[in-house]
Amino acid sequence: MRLFKLSQLILVVLASVLLVSPVWAKKDLPKVNDEGMELVQNSDLATVYADPGADLGIYQRIWLEDATVAFKKNWQRNQNRGHSLKVRDSDMQKIMDDVAAVFREVFTAELVDGGYQMAAEPGPDVLIVRPAIVDLNVNAPDIQTASRTQSYSESAGEMTLNLELFDSLTGDKIAKATDRKRDYDRGYMQWRTRVSNRADAKRMMTPWAKALRSALDEAKSSTGNSD
Repeated sequence: MRLFKLSQLILVVLASVLLVSPVWAKKDLPKVNDEGMELVQNSDLATVYADPGADLGIYQRIWLEDATVAFKKNWQRNQNRGHSLKVRDSDMQKIMDDVAAVFREVFTAELVDGGYQMAAEPGPDVLIVRPAIVDLNVNAPDIQTASRTQSYSESAGEMTLNLELFDSLTGDKIAKATDRKRDYDRGYMQWRTRVSNRADAKRMMTPWAKALRSALDEAKSSTGNSD
């Protein structure tokens, strides 16, 4: 699969979030990065680099790694400023674990529903998907305390996805992309719970998973590897 095919995969993933993602301008980015990957010019949503010689059509199984999760800088300090209810390190860890679990749930369900097998070891037809959620900003975390408390916000928050694709046998990086997802402002305050925050995270991640499945289907059919 040549660069335009690989670019199509990433662009479909990113184009699915047009309505809820801000436009990122690509200014002064090198056409080839230090990994020898080429800049994809045809997206105004994210920074995308791809290996021009990669062939995504050979992959039938997906090795989905656990998503690493990191909060936005100073998130805990900003949450605790002026509030009697303090966010503890253990609260942050619980939220990060929840986000990683939701990511795996959403992507696994979508890919399996599309007929892809999930793998946990290398193989000639195994594509490694390595996700990282960074700059996580939960506007109203549900902190468990002895007393009953309620948190409200107009928007669930935002997160940035860094997605990397690798060949499982060679370890070669095939593509990398970065995109930010921001929940829309409802215009009114809404009660936030752990359940609702998980539901919002799932809704925000689902378009990524659906687009990845569709793009993999396209790559497989275009190279004659469809079942």
